[in-house]
Amino acid sequence: MCQTGDYSREIAGINGVASGMIAVRTAMAIDKCAQRSSSVDRQQALIGMNTMWLEQALELLSQLDDTTYTAVPRELAPHRAGSHLRHIVEFYECFLDGVESAHVDYDARRRDPFVEQSRAAAELKIRRIMERLKSEPEIMRDCVIWVRMEDAGATGLTDPFMLSSVSRELQVLSSHTIHHFALISATLRALGVYVDSDFGMAPSTLRYLKGRAA
Repeated sequence: MCQTGDYSREIAGINGVASGMIAVRTAMAIDKCAQRSSSVDRQQALIGMNTMWLEQALELLSQLDDTTYTAVPRELAPHRAGSHLRHIVEFYECFLDGVESAHVDYDARRRDPFVEQSRAAAELKIRRIMERLKSEPEIMRDCVIWVRMEDAGATGLTDPFMLSSVSRELQVLSSHTIHHFALISATLRALGVYVDSDFGMAPSTLRYLKGRAA
């Protein structure tokens, strides 16, 4: 039979363990909320970055005519501003089309010649991509997705999909877009077209150059 003092100490011990468990669970819940908040902030930043590049593409289109958009500089053949922009657009479309099923295949591009030849067609595609980036719920969740290896058909692999995430692919798309902006810039300059010096420059490069000049 327990003495009253022993019983009180036992109850106090149980209460202490329970309080400790509640504290741990509360801390875990707060940590998860913080992680969710951090993830949302990151997704919004990545969406904003990609949207900013697409807005730059729209601004560039407004400064060109279809002749310049499809022109090929002799020294840079077969590069055309239109072909690079079409390539950018279709990478975004492959990502957006695949993210719902969590399987993205960048080789599944349509390679639509009309987007290469018509600024109006390219503008329509870009505006639609911007809408989807801002509105599709899968983009706001940093979920695990699977990305097919480039040119996987030539490898003979039975499972060519690699592990990635929505946020990682948004970062890939941003870097990919800037890379092709640089090629567009070189193509247009070879045609004698003025292009802003910041166009096609990575933000980190611009900050570095600004810091070095200060």
